[in-house]
Amino acid sequence: MDMKNPLIRMIGRLATGCVVLLASTSTLQAAAVESIRLWAAPDHARLVFDLTAAADASVFSLENPARLVIDLDESQLNTDVTTLPLDGSAISAVRTGVRDGGGLRVVLELNRDIEPRHFTLPPNDQYGHRLVVDLEYPGESAVENPIDPIEAMIRDQEMMAQRSAQAQLPGVDAAAPSPTPAQPPVEVQPAQPHPQRDIIIAIDAGHGGEDPGAIGPAGTREKDVVLEIARRLASDVNRTQGFKAVLIRDGDYYLGLRQRTQLAREQKADFFVSVHADAFTSPRPQGSSVYALSQRGATSETAQWLADSENRSDLIGGVDGSLSLRDKDQVLRGVLLDLTMTATLNDSLSIGGQVLEQLGRVNRLHKSRVEQAGFMVLKSPDIPSLLIEVGFISNPDEERRLRDPVHQQGLSTAIFNGLRDHFQRNPPPASLLAWQRDNQRRPTGNEYRIQSGDTLSAIAIRHGVPVNQLKQANDLNGDVIRVGQVLRIPSS
Repeated sequence: MDMKNPLIRMIGRLATGCVVLLASTSTLQAAAVESIRLWAAPDHARLVFDLTAAADASVFSLENPARLVIDLDESQLNTDVTTLPLDGSAISAVRTGVRDGGGLRVVLELNRDIEPRHFTLPPNDQYGHRLVVDLEYPGESAVENPIDPIEAMIRDQEMMAQRSAQAQLPGVDAAAPSPTPAQPPVEVQPAQPHPQRDIIIAIDAGHGGEDPGAIGPAGTREKDVVLEIARRLASDVNRTQGFKAVLIRDGDYYLGLRQRTQLAREQKADFFVSVHADAFTSPRPQGSSVYALSQRGATSETAQWLADSENRSDLIGGVDGSLSLRDKDQVLRGVLLDLTMTATLNDSLSIGGQVLEQLGRVNRLHKSRVEQAGFMVLKSPDIPSLLIEVGFISNPDEERRLRDPVHQQGLSTAIFNGLRDHFQRNPPPASLLAWQRDNQRRPTGNEYRIQSGDTLSAIAIRHGVPVNQLKQANDLNGDVIRVGQVLRIPSS
């Protein structure tokens, strides 16, 4: 080759420059795994790779023995995988090595069936580049002691009966006509055995896993404090006859906001309460707050700021609504369920007022009324729900109190007292509390359990008693009745 030719010399320089540029680009794209974090949940495990730069990943399964292989292009390992806490997860061992052709290979030895899913996340305020690998356990429940299938069937039938009654019964009965001899009294239908089911309280400890929530001046993490309070609240609930607690999160792992409300719905919850610890840019604010969902904006600037900060936790945890198609049918169902939002929201506000009153007996209140904001975790149209900020973790004095087990117990007891007071006054149909209320005045005569389509006047006619006498025997002030309610039928 004649290197004296100017054209050839220029081509040579360009080729050399391309080689240097390619080498430089390769160096810039190389990523190091600075740490690997593992979060074990009842129905899944999440493995998070913290990277110095974005990296392409390939994840695939191998059998005999069962393994999951994670290949990272142009990457190297700068952490010790032997320190990973594997207890409670599907991973029995982790091996690493250099893949053929370069790059990092991580092999997970598995002890149970899994369905893998992976995605990458860009840097945010809290973390850098991340590769997230979820190992989901098919057929496993995300909560401990899931609701019994028979009880679930009772709840489904009860909900269908209530909706049917709402569609058929008028709000106020018309005046009842007098019975005639042509309509002899119908034989009384004996009341069937009452299911006497527990009232299900779904308790959600906010944040978890790679999302620590707010962090106090002394380093207290919100996710730890609220989990302790949630566990204490669950104990209070389970110690009380007629109530059962479902812990949405019972460990240090992350759940998406939509998944939390979905779990509550799957467990047929009568009420959903999400426990958080507040934070603000100033250390001065303090006190407890209670929030319900707002369909149109927030009742205060603080409520809007807080809703925005809590809803952003899905970006930290890696659930931004575009990473999975599994919840799209849920979104469509949510649009249809908006029809019931008004009644649910009214219940939430009523219960919130009683909880707020109880919290005021054990802690300063930041707001004297139930605030409203657009919290994603409260968007379950068919379940009354509240988000409770037990205190400001950003306030040094309150941070110290939130770590105190005595104060934690006081807060959980106050929350449950508010919930219990409401449900004792307004027990759901077929619940033990409803049965106890209906049987406080055990009738000496006959009983009738209200069926779908019944009206008070029709019941009076069928059993040959005046409406006023039927009301008096059952302490009814109006004409509205509900499906499942037991009426005493006085002797005519």
